[in-house]
Amino acid sequence: METHLTADLRDRPEGRRAAEVIRTCVHCGFCNATCPTFQVLGNELDGPRGRIYLIKRALEGGEVTRETQIHLDRCLTCQACETTCPSGVRYHELLDIGRARVDAQVRRPLAERLQRRALRFLFGSRRRLRAMLRLGNALRFLLPSGLKGRLLAPGPAEPWPAPRHPRRMIALNGCVQPVVSPGIDRAAARLLDAAGVSLTPAPPGCCGAMDYHLGNQAGGLALARQRIREWTHALDEGAEAVVITATGCGAFVQDYGRLFADDPELAGPARRVAAAAKDIGRVLAAEELPPLRPPQEPGSPPSQQPGPPRQSPADGGKVALHCPCTLQNALGEADTVRELLAGQGVELAPVGESIACCGSAGAYSLLQPALSERIRERKLADLEAGGPAEIVTGNIGCLHHLAAGTDRPVRHWVELLAERLPAER
Repeated sequence: METHLTADLRDRPEGRRAAEVIRTCVHCGFCNATCPTFQVLGNELDGPRGRIYLIKRALEGGEVTRETQIHLDRCLTCQACETTCPSGVRYHELLDIGRARVDAQVRRPLAERLQRRALRFLFGSRRRLRAMLRLGNALRFLLPSGLKGRLLAPGPAEPWPAPRHPRRMIALNGCVQPVVSPGIDRAAARLLDAAGVSLTPAPPGCCGAMDYHLGNQAGGLALARQRIREWTHALDEGAEAVVITATGCGAFVQDYGRLFADDPELAGPARRVAAAAKDIGRVLAAEELPPLRPPQEPGSPPSQQPGPPRQSPADGGKVALHCPCTLQNALGEADTVRELLAGQGVELAPVGESIACCGSAGAYSLLQPALSERIRERKLADLEAGGPAEIVTGNIGCLHHLAAGTDRPVRHWVELLAERLPAER
């Protein structure tokens, strides 16, 4: 697809990259077949091909309107379109450039600006997030029913295994997950401890994804710079990897090398950190876990493992695995997790449209609640078709978004494996 960028963009890195991506698109439309918003809305401008035309027009100096912004906002950035594109179009890179260009030209309504600022403010501090969630739950009876379903609760703190192995790794110690589901990282630490690796929390701090995707790209990159410097120091001190248990964060960190490619100071460290950052599934697949206990038999006493009691898969059959879009399309580790779970004796329920998005997409479920819920309904119907006892996933946003729409238990798959570790002696 030919393009003629405006003079101010032509010689800038983002302009050159945008032109390169646009030129690879042959306008075939295969991307629409896997686009969640196109499937639900049926509008060409709510599919990747249409959005590429909108971005192309914006970068060429054409008219940009509020409608342009709305169509770009509706994209989940799930990258499913990239998996079916025969030309290898890096759509998500173009979308980042296009959104920034459009937002610079179209002023959002006041309510939207306040909402986005509030989300950045709230998620930017664990203390603020925890306090607001406690207040929200105390006043839950005053909230409208739609908001109640999306209200999270701070999770109980659980102990980490004491570091005791020569081999060590650090865990991303981010913003939302340590507040609402702290047991996930502790479960990962227990599994790695059993494999002879000590996992310790990195210094607390957001990876930058939330700010970056809420329209504050400069703020998101500033947070990423902090993480790169901290994690580079940890790698210099002997940490083997940065372990990430939230695939949404993992996908953004994997992109550090591209995002800082033109930064003379951080280009090298960013590539190093991106290479060292690994999803927990990939890490565990490379380690030797001890034989795990079989699922509990119905009627047997509950496990004495740390953490709240959970329903065992054996109590109701199979487990449905929801592979987040970030795990599947960005990180390419979906099969790694499936094979790991199957290899540990977890009976997986069939999932017909495994590539389908659940509609969470970070803050998307808060910014686009109605559309997000329609996409979730389709996903849950697919996940529940096999009658699983529970649903497991690999991303904190997907976990709580799915849980708000089903009565089945939903948790991170590392928690399922950790509860089956042999009892400590």
